[in-house]
Amino acid sequence: MIIIPAIDILNGGCVRLLRGDYAAATRYDAEDPVERARAFFAAGVRRIHIVDLDAARGRGSHNREIIRRIRREVPCVIQVGGGIRTEEDVAELLDMGVDRLIPGTVFAKDPGLVARWVARYGGKFIAGIDARDGKVKTSGWTKSGGLSDLEAAKTAADVGACSIVYTNIERDGTLEGPDIRRTLEVAREAGLPVILSGGVSGDGDVHQTARLGEGRIVAAITGKAVYEGRLDLASLVRLYPQAPAEGAPW
Repeated sequence: MIIIPAIDILNGGCVRLLRGDYAAATRYDAEDPVERARAFFAAGVRRIHIVDLDAARGRGSHNREIIRRIRREVPCVIQVGGGIRTEEDVAELLDMGVDRLIPGTVFAKDPGLVARWVARYGGKFIAGIDARDGKVKTSGWTKSGGLSDLEAAKTAADVGACSIVYTNIERDGTLEGPDIRRTLEVAREAGLPVILSGGVSGDGDVHQTARLGEGRIVAAITGKAVYEGRLDLASLVRLYPQAPAEGAPW
């Protein structure tokens, strides 16, 4: 299992939301997304999770030039979610060298489209499953996706996703601990590697996820805990060595 730090970008800066609420964003004004990515790489991280929160809301704005700069300057695996809804979005991100794309809204609403992307571009797609009380949410977590997280897990396998990022929205940004139990249920249902997201509060949560994940939970995303100094990223990277890009098919 590896640790994957997150960079959530809103209006060009690093933020963390509380349970997906844009009105409850904590903005880290001292943090430039590109500089933060460089610092993660310097700490030994070899995979970074980026969310374009402006694009996720579907309001026309996005932060792709910042993502392009991160990709150009940081030589590690970059996975991106937020606003990936058309083939033009896919082509733009892949052309700039993003390694993994995480469709969420379009995966829930039109899984057949994601299946066609997989057929055309290969195993570069991670299914984004964001759920509250077991129900999938879309459009920046503001709308119902119309299915359960376990139904979505089955669909992820059907469309050929290489893995899943599973977020329990009620835990996200709370530092209250991750939902390992439900994440593991999603992993079992899908038969795919799953990346846990939401609620990581410190080193202990990472250790517990590694211990209880049955080899099905392959990574844990951490955001707020990193920005607020609640975990030792460099030590965790040493304890859970990062796989190179070619060594992690998920």
